[in-house]
Amino acid sequence: MSTLRPFRATDMLKFNNVNMDVWTETYGTAFYLNYLARWPDLCCVEESPSGRMMGYIIGKAEGQGTNFHGHITALSIAPEYRKLGLAKRLTKLLEEISDGVYHGFFVDLYVRPSNAIATEMYEKMGYSVYRTVKEYYGNLGPGSEGSAAEDAYDMRKPLSRDPHRKSVRANGRDVIVSASSVT
Repeated sequence: MSTLRPFRATDMLKFNNVNMDVWTETYGTAFYLNYLARWPDLCCVEESPSGRMMGYIIGKAEGQGTNFHGHITALSIAPEYRKLGLAKRLTKLLEEISDGVYHGFFVDLYVRPSNAIATEMYEKMGYSVYRTVKEYYGNLGPGSEGSAAEDAYDMRKPLSRDPHRKSVRANGRDVIVSASSVT
């Protein structure tokens, strides 16, 4: 049985088994500390009985008016712990806090279109593509030199403050915006 607990600053010293994945972006220490200071309730770890980190989620609350929402900045599960429902458990927790504590209208996240497994997983959790953001991501690192930046899907799931589902759209893959318009 794993334990769901708050992300602590010391977890940055032991999350290599989770972050050593081509799909996971590793940020600087200041980035993680900023999230932990501002949105500690949206930063959680799934830990094995032995104390090994199985995965984590880092999120924030942002926006104004009907655009106020929870955002999944990073969700990553170590390869050896995938397909156990941990991503769903962490995502559900962030959704519940975004809804009940922050009273957001939706939760969103960005995912590479080439990460079909993650896109499908999020769709099964009720997320849909709201828009495609051109050249949002840089290349995937070593071995991909010279490759162009990659687009992102901005995926969203409405929360209870959006009963008419105004924060989602049916044709999101066809709505294309520039990266500079969303940052």
